[in-house]
Amino acid sequence: MGDQTSKYIFKKRNVFYFTRRIPKDVRDHYNRDRIVLSLRTCSKSLARSEAASLAAQLDEDWLILRRKIYGDPFERFLQSRNVVDLARSEAPLFSEAKSIYLKAKSAGRPRTFVTAIDRAEKNLITALGDKPIDTYTRADANRLRDAYAKRGLSKATIHRAFNVIRAILNFVSREEDLPEIRCFSGVFLGDDIVNAPQERKPVPPNIIRKVQRQCKDADTDTTRLIATISDTGMRLSEAAGLVKSDIVFDQQHPHIVLKPHKWRRLKNKNSERIIPLVGAAYWAITRAVLTSKNDFLFPQYCNAVECKGGVASTYLNKWMAKRVPKGCVIHSFRHSLRDRLRAIQCPPDIVDRLGGWTVGGVGEGYGSGYPIDVLYQWMKKMADNT
Repeated sequence: MGDQTSKYIFKKRNVFYFTRRIPKDVRDHYNRDRIVLSLRTCSKSLARSEAASLAAQLDEDWLILRRKIYGDPFERFLQSRNVVDLARSEAPLFSEAKSIYLKAKSAGRPRTFVTAIDRAEKNLITALGDKPIDTYTRADANRLRDAYAKRGLSKATIHRAFNVIRAILNFVSREEDLPEIRCFSGVFLGDDIVNAPQERKPVPPNIIRKVQRQCKDADTDTTRLIATISDTGMRLSEAAGLVKSDIVFDQQHPHIVLKPHKWRRLKNKNSERIIPLVGAAYWAITRAVLTSKNDFLFPQYCNAVECKGGVASTYLNKWMAKRVPKGCVIHSFRHSLRDRLRAIQCPPDIVDRLGGWTVGGVGEGYGSGYPIDVLYQWMKKMADNT
């Protein structure tokens, strides 16, 4: 039996192209009578596979157009109403919904935000097809869950992926005045609790001292960033996105004024805070200010366009892997900060202020907070006690 796909491909300058004539009855919906596009491959087998996928997609598109044009005289015989729903829906396709969402939400966001959206779109369309967003069903959501699970992804990862999909659907359904789309909500992912926080081990005090000494010996962008986090408990992106104007040296107590920048957002309003510079962090920031040739303290990991948190995490955790107990990562210093402050009986509200954690209580909304000398006193005591 002949290969039906071969008629849709041709070769030009050693690159395969896809071509297909547009049927007359749907041609009014296009600006040409034939589709031609590069498959960007010189492999015939890959070209045939991609052409088959594109041909199937066109068949589905044309079916939807024809249903809209002619109606469906056989609708009453259908066991599944999916095709009818596709034909009747006026909702945007998921790919269009993604574009609407990004247009409204991507300004000022890091590249990782867009990457996560693109990844969610690709995975959903691969598993379920690019359909009007109000035609997806609970069965589709379960199929997507199963497709993720077959790839060996953790339930927490699947949970995050579904969060992205729901964010897109919820936003676009409101913008397009569509009924609420709930099929991706409450999908069963397993008996374990995906929202349970992962147990991260704090770095033991003796290991903190050892790592700080090795950071000073190496004196690189990577080790200065590790040392900064080790005695401030900052989140990785918070520290990596620092610039020289965030640092105050000309006062009695040197400190960081942590605030959002266009290249690095902060997690929430509580993340904006004053962080006294003590111990290894004071050394690291001083060296970073002296050695950086531009405004960014850690130019290997941040520039005016983006803060490369993922890259930094990989490099920092790789450097630390041979120097800290199993289960400890760069974020473990943040857990250590809370333990170290508790050990010196630092008041809980000051601990929360220093770490940028949510501060409870009605009274916290009043006053201007603790003065820098009080914060510095506790951080200095913590560093000296380690």
